[in-house]
Amino acid sequence: MIPSENFASKAVREAVGSVFMHKYSEGYPFKRYYEGNYNIDDLEELAKTRAAELFSIPDDWSVNVQALSGSPANLAVYLGLLKPGDTIMGMYLPDGGHLSHGWSYEPKEKQNPAELKYEGGSRKVNVTSQFYRSVQYKTDPETQLLDYDVIEKIALDEKPKLIVTGGTAYPREIDYRRMKAIAEKAGAYYLADIAHEAGLVSAGVNASPVGIADVVTFTTHKTLRASRGAIILGRSELMKQIDRAVFPGLQGGPHNHSIAGIAVGLHEAMQPEFKVYAQQVVTNAQTLAKALAEHNFSIVSGGTDKHLVLIDLTGKGVFGRKYARALDYAGIIANMNTMPQETRPPADPSALRVGTPWITTRGLKEEHMWQIADWMNRVMEQVAGYDSELEFEDFDKRAASDKELAGIADEVRSLCKKYPLEI
Repeated sequence: MIPSENFASKAVREAVGSVFMHKYSEGYPFKRYYEGNYNIDDLEELAKTRAAELFSIPDDWSVNVQALSGSPANLAVYLGLLKPGDTIMGMYLPDGGHLSHGWSYEPKEKQNPAELKYEGGSRKVNVTSQFYRSVQYKTDPETQLLDYDVIEKIALDEKPKLIVTGGTAYPREIDYRRMKAIAEKAGAYYLADIAHEAGLVSAGVNASPVGIADVVTFTTHKTLRASRGAIILGRSELMKQIDRAVFPGLQGGPHNHSIAGIAVGLHEAMQPEFKVYAQQVVTNAQTLAKALAEHNFSIVSGGTDKHLVLIDLTGKGVFGRKYARALDYAGIIANMNTMPQETRPPADPSALRVGTPWITTRGLKEEHMWQIADWMNRVMEQVAGYDSELEFEDFDKRAASDKELAGIADEVRSLCKKYPLEI
């Protein structure tokens, strides 16, 4: 139930395991530095054509399918459009942003949670904060939503060269048109990173930034349910620079077996049943959020528009690291996560992040979300009875031998057997 994970079809996995893994093809279709790439050229062109069709790109946009993953795709955009030292402006990581949006860390004693603008910390955790000056916007402390008026003020004050939206744990839709308007006022490029919700966007379940933002990046293995990799869409005049940043700027030969898997996954996402799947992903997430709330779990922002639910554990007495481990022993895989107004360290944050892409691929529906919420509540009630002062290692040992958690794991296993994956 980790939101960034999914289960690709057998056809996608066969493509990834094909002979395409053996061929080097530095360059772009019909402009290679190696010979013997006739089939590789056709493959890459097919993937690009399918991406263009699936995401309905404008005539003056183009596609790159060579970036190895989401972070390299974002870095390619930066390298293509910016100079070292330029200012970038993305979402604050603890509020739901991503490492590749310029994250740097400030020790807890120097943090100011009340400040809605984050000017970066002394620990340049990600390469993007080492190469560029990074300023980040936060969510509103009351609503836990983006405040576009505040974002606009920060942008006009800081005059970034690039504004980035998207992230890993923001459960609500983003107003792409408002963000584009803000970027234009500030004289900035606008990059929409939709790595998490790309499949939902392609199916029309979430709004699309294509044709609004200057550039759109996304990974292909999350809600899009293809193989590991990334796609960059953008205005053709900018994509010329971004293409050069991907190759030869960052990479040599592309991973053609991954591109093959992407091409197959894009074809699957073009089928009517994928739209049904994407809608079910969101319906399941919304149902899960409602069911958890009825068990007195606090849901960040009050719900979700996407595939993920962020649970505030500050009122439970058991925080992210311990709760995620206990759930693991109960057969439920989720991950600890930071949340808006975070006060705890990254290694043991205040929240838990759960998602529905994988379990929806299994075939689970709304009624199963109520069962999952019940299991999660039973796990919390069980471990809340442990000594709250237990060190993690001692907590782990106790949870590993907890018969109640093992019993829940048996129930989870029984449900999964009714909805097997195509291995």
